[in-house]
Amino acid sequence: MTATTRAVGALQVSPLCLGGNVFGWTADEAQSFTVLDAYVDGGGNLVDTADSYSSWAPGNPGGVSETVIGRWLARRGRRDDVRVATKVGAHPDFKGLSRENIHRAADASLARLGVDHIDLYYTHFDDESVPVEEIVTALDELVTAGKVREIAVSNISTERLTASLEFSRDAGKARYVAIQPHYNLVSRDTYEGERQRIASEWGLAALPYWSLAAGFLTGKYRPGVEVASERAGGAARHLETERGRRVLAALDEIAAARGVAPATIALAWLLARPTVVAPIASARTLEQLKPLLTVNELTLTEAEVEHLTRASGTPL
Repeated sequence: MTATTRAVGALQVSPLCLGGNVFGWTADEAQSFTVLDAYVDGGGNLVDTADSYSSWAPGNPGGVSETVIGRWLARRGRRDDVRVATKVGAHPDFKGLSRENIHRAADASLARLGVDHIDLYYTHFDDESVPVEEIVTALDELVTAGKVREIAVSNISTERLTASLEFSRDAGKARYVAIQPHYNLVSRDTYEGERQRIASEWGLAALPYWSLAAGFLTGKYRPGVEVASERAGGAARHLETERGRRVLAALDEIAAARGVAPATIALAWLLARPTVVAPIASARTLEQLKPLLTVNELTLTEAEVEHLTRASGTPL
């Protein structure tokens, strides 16, 4: 893959962001290192994680993904080749977005990652008990201190997002440069509309999570087929909807014509959408990673984009 980088604030990033949620969870350290090696060798340069990954797994305290990535960076000596994105607010020991918690959580993430700065730092889930002014000011302090390069936001109401952006502008503070929304071919209404309008108006780069709908858009989930995956239940539910079946049929048709996997087509559709800079997708194995990396080699025609858009229906 010969990556053509795109701008996220002052950062230049590859069109595919590698999700780190599986590292230390469904992918052990050795598997994670193999995937990370192949991703960077294939032209990728943005790895996304969170301080809470993967605290939902029994016996996992959170921060494991950051630790795995940190060990890989140290052992491979590839810090200059990779932009590291992580998130604050959901770690079991660092819940919420108070000023004190943001600073403590950032220091803990820096230690686990073994780096002196985080390239892109997201608020993971909004904390409405804290004024946006306090949150933005705390993040600005991290930028001023050199601990963070750019700040971003994930799950937040449109009202609080607008208020945060306006405060940054009026107070001369660091401003969100990116948004990480839940967005894919079978979940369009979660982003299209007001969130997308705000992103466009303020120049926010969108880096969608669940870009492949927990694996459904890879095409491996079919009627009567059992898939051994921690996320099988969430992915397979899309087979029960008319939208899901239409999208799968459209993906199969275009993928067959192009000679690529359905996952490649699903990611290419996202890259053709307004404001989207780099969809996020994870892989446990090299076999899963290959069709993700292929997205940089493929640009959909206007007709193909329209076919997929019609199949996925209009936002609710």
